[in-house]
Amino acid sequence: MIPRGKIVRGMMLRAAVPLALAAACHPGAAAADPMKAAIFPVELFDPGVVGGRKARPDEVRKLALVTEELRSALKDKGGLEPVDTAPQAAEVNKQGPLHKCDGCAAPIAKALGADLAVTGYVEKGSGQIFNLNVAIADAATGKVVRGGQVVIRADTDDTWTHAMRWIVKNRLLAEPLPGKS
Repeated sequence: MIPRGKIVRGMMLRAAVPLALAAACHPGAAAADPMKAAIFPVELFDPGVVGGRKARPDEVRKLALVTEELRSALKDKGGLEPVDTAPQAAEVNKQGPLHKCDGCAAPIAKALGADLAVTGYVEKGSGQIFNLNVAIADAATGKVVRGGQVVIRADTDDTWTHAMRWIVKNRLLAEPLPGKS
């Protein structure tokens, strides 16, 4: 095993520093308020059904599970302050599904007083294969600042939550979010 911080073939290996620790190392950044994020519920996309369909009760439970995993990971590991999205529920229902509305989540997040809009969806491929997609966009501009996708190869609570943890660790927070370094 190569120790972190060692130079190997001209590349510096560094540990992923949690954002809270990075803020502590940079006193100017620590004084700033945490960025606020509107973390919208993860949605289901079933391309095999024309016009979409309502999620089954087991899917609703799994979607809620991965949404909570995303929310807590971005709060605990990402140093973001989640905002309540309920006040804009009618607008989300009107514009949704958010993964198909071409950036409509950003203005909704901005109306909630958030700096970032976090959306996600699970695309059903077959009975046991799903794609989990998550994007973080700047609420002011709508520009996607970070995103990730992973394939889920079994339909269990554990595989869905593991997939969300993987996206957060390896895609969303692999590097500090803009304004969080």
